Amino acid sequence: MGLGQMSVAERYRAVAAGFTTVVEGVQDWDAPTPVKEWRVRDVVEHLVSWLPGLLEPGSSVRFEAGPWSEDDPVGAWRVLDLQVQALLDDPETASLRYSGQPIGERPVPEVVDQYFTTDVFLHTWDLAKGSGQEPNLEPEQVGVLYAGMTSARDLIRGSGQFGEEQPVPPDATDLERLMAFLGRDPRWQRP
Repeated sequence: MGLGQMSVAERYRAVAAGFTTVVEGVQDWDAPTPVKEWRVRDVVEHLVSWLPGLLEPGSSVRFEAGPWSEDDPVGAWRVLDLQVQALLDDPETASLRYSGQPIGERPVPEVVDQYFTTDVFLHTWDLAKGSGQEPNLEPEQVGVLYAGMTSARDLIRGSGQFGEEQPVPPDATDLERLMAFLGRDPRWQRP
């Protein structure tokens, strides 16, 4: 079953499992990544700080702090991952609401799915490339994200959250096109 056919909880579980596999395979946490400002450990720090920073001001959701990702990136990821999965697996979560700009008012699981699960999926590429691993991202989901993001080009480019779109050769894959759209050199190689 593809990611698009899964429930929110199942989709997060699958995407997070892929990210966890890459996290557990990292040998050099200080290696550079395709995001020139980040080391490999900074990819984990981004994810473990970003979701609580997004959800907590706009909802009743509270996350327990894990280890600091600078000292224990694997532990930091595991602590947040377990909490996110528990949140999505809990039937009571469906009634939780999020309200904040620029997202508006929406169910918490929908916000996690659209923003965090997608971010974990995309940053799996950054972490894998920076640590010399294969990202193994589902091609169908890559295509869905690329189509969705490029259809909202003005909004995405205007958000300031992504680097300048990079050129791609004519033989570029959908994954390379997606990463280039997000401001990554799609053929970046670990030095």
